Amino acid sequence: MTFDTGNTAFMLLATSLVMLMTPGLAFFYGGLVGRKNVLTIMMQSFVSMGVTTILWVAVGYSLCFSGDVGGIIGNLDHAFLKGISPFQAYSGSGKIPLIVFISYQMMFAIITPALITGAFANRIRFGAYLIFLVAWQLFVYFPFVHMVWGGGMLQKWGVLDFAGGIVVHAIAGMAALASVFYVGRRKVMEHGPHSIPLVALGTGLLWFGWYGFNAGSELAVDHVTALAFLNTDIAASFAAITWLAIEWIHRKKPKFVGLLTGAVAGLATITPAAGFVTPTSAIIIGIVAGIICYLAVALKHKLQWDDALDVWGVHGVGGTIGVIMLGFFATKAVNGAGANGLFYGNASFAMKQTVAVVGASIYAFVFTYLMLITINLVSPVRVKKDEEASGVDESIHGENAYL
Repeated sequence: MTFDTGNTAFMLLATSLVMLMTPGLAFFYGGLVGRKNVLTIMMQSFVSMGVTTILWVAVGYSLCFSGDVGGIIGNLDHAFLKGISPFQAYSGSGKIPLIVFISYQMMFAIITPALITGAFANRIRFGAYLIFLVAWQLFVYFPFVHMVWGGGMLQKWGVLDFAGGIVVHAIAGMAALASVFYVGRRKVMEHGPHSIPLVALGTGLLWFGWYGFNAGSELAVDHVTALAFLNTDIAASFAAITWLAIEWIHRKKPKFVGLLTGAVAGLATITPAAGFVTPTSAIIIGIVAGIICYLAVALKHKLQWDDALDVWGVHGVGGTIGVIMLGFFATKAVNGAGANGLFYGNASFAMKQTVAVVGASIYAFVFTYLMLITINLVSPVRVKKDEEASGVDESIHGENAYL
């Protein structure tokens, strides 16, 4: 089999960029927590790189992309990558090797559960988190990958998700909210980020890696790849400045963390729509992301939900409104493989997008809450009060970020 070397090289680069997002997330979250909990939150991201890779090779890829059981999950025909040849082409396109697609999708699997960790920062025991990491992927992430991208029921129904609005952000954000409700508030509250430069470094790595996340989801180099790349930057930029402006008006000072958080909100929101909408629509999506996600975080504070690092308000709400706005703004004029949305005469597509993301969010919330109850029967989920007071870095891991 002769592969397109340009497409293959691009996809290997995109895969590397998505891999870089997980360390980027570790820095982003690490800067936002207090000094006594930096290593714990960073380790929860980094450990996913190891554990998820093992799980993906063992059963993950096969459950997502092999066969179909009831439209919900795949089978185990390719467990441990059985029957996968280096010479085999990806069935969606003969231009790249299948092993490149496997690697690319593995990077998505690595970062998705890591997103959730920001919600329960400083409160979760490491052993319980490892069980959570494996179980959540088996029963939440893998089924939705199959349903949306692997030939399952949502894909057959006509639901679109270019790079993970449902599959990554909506379900991770709602799982984060369920975790917040189950684990409860921190007994030792921290006062603001301990290192805004670390947050900025993490944001830069995430923003950089997101081009691989979105543009790479075309799985080839063409005009849609370029469109997704441009839309990603547009939405992130407009959301960042929108958040900055709102916070400046509200708090009377321009906040750097607000600018950075707004950028991530824009990135999460454009993700499902990046390759299906025009740049003009990406501007609107970015502005709406900045407004709605800011209001969601404000609501969280008002209701006193202890989502420590605003996973629900940024990723959950951002991913959800991105999927819904895709239902409004999608147009075949820019991507013939997509659909026309509500504003282009197709109300049924908008309905499908909304039903799919709401249903996925409800399932992710309910299952995650029940799963945490079950895990707690096996291994205590929450750290003890004295462990939280001394810092989870020292009490659980016996290490300190700073001397």
